[in-house]
Amino acid sequence: MSVADSPAPAIDRKREQRGWTWYDWANQVFPTSVVTVFLSGYLTAVAKEAAREDTTRNGPDACATSSLQQCDISLLGAHFPAGSLWGYLLSIATLVQVVVLPVMGAIADRTQNKRRMLGGLAFGGATATIALAFVGGSNWHLGVVLFILGNICYGASVVVYYAFLPEIATPDERDAVSSRGWAFGYLGGGLALAVQLGLFIGHDAIGLSEGAAVRVGFVMSGLWWAGFTLIPLARLKRHREPRGGESGVSVITDGFRELRQTMRQAKTFPLTLAFLGTYLIYTDGIATVANVSAQYGRDELGLDETVLIATILIVQFVAFAGAVLHGWVAKHWGAKRTIMVSLIVWIFVIGAAFFVQAGQQLQFYGLAVGIGIVLGGTNALSRSLFSQMIPPGREAQYFSLYEVGERSTSWLGPLVFAGVGQATGSFRLAIISLVVFFVIGFVLMIFVPIRKAITASRNPVPAKV
Repeated sequence: MSVADSPAPAIDRKREQRGWTWYDWANQVFPTSVVTVFLSGYLTAVAKEAAREDTTRNGPDACATSSLQQCDISLLGAHFPAGSLWGYLLSIATLVQVVVLPVMGAIADRTQNKRRMLGGLAFGGATATIALAFVGGSNWHLGVVLFILGNICYGASVVVYYAFLPEIATPDERDAVSSRGWAFGYLGGGLALAVQLGLFIGHDAIGLSEGAAVRVGFVMSGLWWAGFTLIPLARLKRHREPRGGESGVSVITDGFRELRQTMRQAKTFPLTLAFLGTYLIYTDGIATVANVSAQYGRDELGLDETVLIATILIVQFVAFAGAVLHGWVAKHWGAKRTIMVSLIVWIFVIGAAFFVQAGQQLQFYGLAVGIGIVLGGTNALSRSLFSQMIPPGREAQYFSLYEVGERSTSWLGPLVFAGVGQATGSFRLAIISLVVFFVIGFVLMIFVPIRKAITASRNPVPAKV
């Protein structure tokens, strides 16, 4: 890292670091409230309504009493059950991100105007989220378009946001800063979700229908995202000048050229790629556990929706404390050791999930506490550790590979869970099968020489790694 690219003096760094963490707080509402909790059920219900109205194919009562899987809808000539819409939509949105995010990262590094780019993407995603309030009746197509746009803006804004970390924090500060950001994100996402769930549960008392309460929740999510983004935009600064002062179309074309160059150069940093590959394995396990825990509680343990909603909130708020704890431990042990300990805890948590008894909600809540402790911290330290291994000046591009890699491999864990569940007829065996991701991740992490990887990328090595 050159002198010109070094982080600012301590007072300015602290101000920027505090502002930077607010974007974790701002954007977490999208994956938590919109994606995980409300949009899947709401959009599926709208799609079912569209299938019911399509009397030319289904007849007027075809979906009146049937399951969602028996109500067909069509898109671009393809017909599929309404209940499958959300799964297909997630897959399509992920594929779009795989194409878009590396290009956005290259453009961000080319212009170096990350603050303006962060604001544009955040406000664009927030606007798409607010516009979801107009999805109703049978216009599920609008919901598909808005979700894809919002998802693109969310993913691209996260890439730009991550790229600020090497600019605002010294190598010895990054574990703590990243952990605080992740912790702050879970706290913000939990508070927003708690308010929205209160509105949803008590919708009758304030004269709203269930659908109207969900739409108000979309508006609240968009305003939350946009409003709190103003704080990092006010605190973050430009740390490098644009390369050659390019703008407009030239920035985009040069961004594509830089992307090709980065893809070629990435092979010259094999240790960075080794860590990235290791991360992709264990983060797939983390994401799968988080995504299937509700299904495990509902279908295997027979728990009702109230318990599952409470579990989501428990994970969010405990993850706040867990991320802070990971940052404190990493300060004394180093990020690599802390991540490895965290992976061991993950193994024990999944093992405990196998033995949770059906109908025992307190045991399930205990499981949620265990997940929350390691959920945010493992990812936070992985983010900061990867930032140490990125060649200076290409932060956004490498973080776009980080995000794209995570999304590109996110199908493997759910496939293992579903496949084992189908083959054995037991979700208990399916959940315990996910241990393999953490065991492999732990073993591979042993052999990743972190200090060598940081030195090879021409970055200063922190005191503790």
